Amino acid sequence: MKRLLVVSFIVLTILIVFYFFNQYWTHRYNGLIARQAGVYRLDPDLVWSIIYEETYFSPWKSGKDGEIGLMQITPAVARQWATETGMREFERQMAQNPAIQLRDPERNIQIGCWYLEKIYEQYRDVPDPEARVIAAYNAGPSRAAEWNKVPDGATQLSAEEFIHKIDIPSTRAYVISILQRYRKLKGPTQTTTTPASSLSPAKAR
Repeated sequence: MKRLLVVSFIVLTILIVFYFFNQYWTHRYNGLIARQAGVYRLDPDLVWSIIYEETYFSPWKSGKDGEIGLMQITPAVARQWATETGMREFERQMAQNPAIQLRDPERNIQIGCWYLEKIYEQYRDVPDPEARVIAAYNAGPSRAAEWNKVPDGATQLSAEEFIHKIDIPSTRAYVISILQRYRKLKGPTQTTTTPASSLSPAKAR
């Protein structure tokens, strides 16, 4: 009995330590996210959910296609940001070593939010636009625009209908995962035409 109590105490302690470490790990950039999301008129919960999916808040990560940092920014997107915002010194630094620049959490989140805002501008008038924005962030704006097409005069697609049209399985799974996490954060006050429980890989096929 005594041994069982000791083992139970050790397990409970490990679980508590893991819980608090996980809370620290996944929320240590909340201030940066809130600041940059505010600048670019984004919901910080959506930005947080994208970072969670992309890198689980690991700024050193790199993707197989050259994506770098928390929000997996490509050097091409970073150069576009530098050009459009007049950051000539950053352009020069990017030419020398893009990885160093894009592994900086604040710069990475700044560029990621800037890019998300550009995508959002295409869907500001669409009800429940998050699925389109997330898909465009992952697969590119042109693919998302193609999936979002409807005949002239037809009603805009719901989020679930849009997800059904995504023909890249990894992107479909990516969108579903982020939407579920985002809507869980928003809770019952989140108004949406598609409940998170209905967005599953099985339904999206």
